Amino acid sequence: MYAEQLQTLIVNQDPQDRMRARRLHGVLTELTLRDENTLYANTRGLSQNNRQQGFQPGYLNRHSGECVLSCFGDGNPAPIHVLDGLPSAWVMARDADGHVTSTVPEIVSGFIRDGVFYTRDEAIKATAH
Repeated sequence: MYAEQLQTLIVNQDPQDRMRARRLHGVLTELTLRDENTLYANTRGLSQNNRQQGFQPGYLNRHSGECVLSCFGDGNPAPIHVLDGLPSAWVMARDADGHVTSTVPEIVSGFIRDGVFYTRDEAIKATAH
């Protein structure tokens, strides 16, 4: 009974609230990336809106401090946030086709410019005129 009630709450929850909850728990998935895109729509917190200022989509491992550019599974740089090119140590789960379905809790999406990682909010502030 409790599990069903919890599932109903999650399904009916506002996408922005779901995204914030997942970020607090540190779980990064394709769904959380889509929720982030919804939350940051029409801001410079999206790849297509800050690319001209030199930002590239990337990820930060909060535990190690290491940051990497977003890449496709074949290692080529991706113009948007994708999970398949993450270092294997950052991956918690993959589907049957080998695509990343979730990361370890320490991973955060954002942007890299001149070797420095920016959260989505920091990228917005850095591009404000």
